[in-house]
Amino acid sequence: MTPFLIIQAIVISLAVIASLIYACRRLMPATSQRVQANLANALSQPARPALLRKLGGQLQPTAAAGGCGSGCGSCSTGCATSAQTVEEQPLKFRERPSE
Repeated sequence: MTPFLIIQAIVISLAVIASLIYACRRLMPATSQRVQANLANALSQPARPALLRKLGGQLQPTAAAGGCGSGCGSCSTGCATSAQTVEEQPLKFRERPSE
């Protein structure tokens, strides 16, 4: 194997892994955050070296911030969610002009 083929295989592998991570985060956000939290907790153990503990602290997923305008709809403060403020518009079907 030539060095070019090795570098090409590494670059393609990194691109596929990055695409897989992106797809998992977009399509399965709850599972992705759970896996990220488990990895961060495993790296943050006191028995780990300082560098791994620091990486584990940076990997901790951020908590979802709720509040007015966040669209959560879980409180009774009267905040309007974005789904409630959108007016419904009927679909209009048009026939194609005959040629």
